[in-house]
Amino acid sequence: MSVKPKKKRFKKSPKIICLTGGVISSLGKGIAAASLGNLFKARGYSVGIIKLDPYINVDPGTMSPFQHGEVYVTEDGAETDLDLGHYERFLGSEVSRQNNVTAGHVYDSVIKRERAGDYLGNTVQVIPHITDEIKSRILTLADDYDILLVEIGGTVGDIESLPFLEAVRQLRRELFTATKGADTPGRICYVHLTLVPFQKATEELKTKPTQHSVAALRHIGITPSIVVCRSERPLKDAVKEKIALFADVDPGEVISMYDVDTIYRVPTVLKKAKLDHIILKYLKMKVPKLDLSDWESFVKNIERTDYTLNIGIVGKYVQLKDAYKSIQESVVHACAQFKAKPVFTWIQSEEIERGTVDLGKLDGMIVPGGFGERGIEGKIMAIQYARENKIPFLGICLGLQCAVIEFARNACNLDGANSVEFDEKTKYPVIHIMASQKSVTKKGGTMRLGSYKCKMKTKSRVAALYQEFAGQSDEIVERHRHRYEVNNTYKEKLAKGGLIASGLSPDRTLVEIMEYADHPYYVACQFHPEFKSRPLTPHPLFLGLIKAAIETPDEDN
Repeated sequence: MSVKPKKKRFKKSPKIICLTGGVISSLGKGIAAASLGNLFKARGYSVGIIKLDPYINVDPGTMSPFQHGEVYVTEDGAETDLDLGHYERFLGSEVSRQNNVTAGHVYDSVIKRERAGDYLGNTVQVIPHITDEIKSRILTLADDYDILLVEIGGTVGDIESLPFLEAVRQLRRELFTATKGADTPGRICYVHLTLVPFQKATEELKTKPTQHSVAALRHIGITPSIVVCRSERPLKDAVKEKIALFADVDPGEVISMYDVDTIYRVPTVLKKAKLDHIILKYLKMKVPKLDLSDWESFVKNIERTDYTLNIGIVGKYVQLKDAYKSIQESVVHACAQFKAKPVFTWIQSEEIERGTVDLGKLDGMIVPGGFGERGIEGKIMAIQYARENKIPFLGICLGLQCAVIEFARNACNLDGANSVEFDEKTKYPVIHIMASQKSVTKKGGTMRLGSYKCKMKTKSRVAALYQEFAGQSDEIVERHRHRYEVNNTYKEKLAKGGLIASGLSPDRTLVEIMEYADHPYYVACQFHPEFKSRPLTPHPLFLGLIKAAIETPDEDN
């Protein structure tokens, strides 16, 4: 017996904007989607965003940062694409595991249903079963918002992207049917982001890559409603007219998204191009007044710099800066509040081990998370230097664990102290695996993930920071991604040396924050504060670091 898929019943008429990309990857679809969402929200609309990733991995949690960049963790514990960080930062709202769908998610769901017998009698195929699953996830989320933005990862022409592109192509007809023949252009809009490179030899902006990209999109059945062109410089009218002719759109529907000094200026660029206005008209929606004043004030604060701060990021993956994207943006948020300009010094921790790095010029230091033994001793050496030379320091996740190891070795005379992750036979296992992780064998999605509460110690530095900058003085909620923790056996000895556990889980079994009082700023946390920093509400721990970096005198001057 054949099983027919159930027809979607809409709570309201969904308005969907699909963003595709062409020519090359990393053009900025995520920034474009987030910036559009920012503008729609500034006009009073409720906005949702979903990222469709073509890779077969169920999530990026087990992927190398060198391949994928940062893994962004949501409140509900999903390990997702870094673009979801842009979504949260630009919209000032939270996303969940529903907002990132991978090919792995989709195929896993369909295969499980096939094994359960849901498709008895049918041959399970990409069309309609895979595309139906993709459409279902889009439409389920669309029901919750006035506007849903759908970003499709990869580029047009990729084999992996074809099921996703086919799914959003089918959406046009599905929305037409669901709304009983209402005007389909009022339901879905296709925005194609493409590259217009500048050829220095002839000093020309070349449109041919865009022409080929649009042709490839049409070949699979999607005609773009609007073409957004990434370029080094603004497009002239003649270039727009040429692209419009080949793309079969009006010249006003060719949008120039040129390079700017900060990604936070992109909403203003798109506002000036009236992209949000054009889309709302296309979707037959009202165009309420746009209030972008708070956002534009933030951007002005980025420009108005009274201080220049050298912030060192000591990591294992610094060759790909996107591995620390949220940390970098969190520093920008905090610096803007103090009208300071951050200059990032990217420090490969292994180079510290080789003695080829001078840490003396730093105004502040961040040691972020990571996995594996490579470069650990370099991180420990950097933390020791920051502690002994009074450089404001923030340790995050593995950064906290390295801070504990360093302090145990050099301040508590526990020679050889280590984490069991790096040395299973260490005499002083100051960092050990969480009890809940000891029986875990599968790697994907099994860490301590998502939001957990933390109780702060009264009159601690961190309690004062959260009170000053966030109005919280007792309990906070932060996002985690780890398997190892501070060994409570050594907590008292560390405290006697001056390294205090100033934040604990509510049941007091897990150390969440440690601080060292005899220092301008020395704070380390097991959670990831960078995932909760926003342009208009920077995270207290980053604000504390930047404030200390400004106030700490430079010994060289």
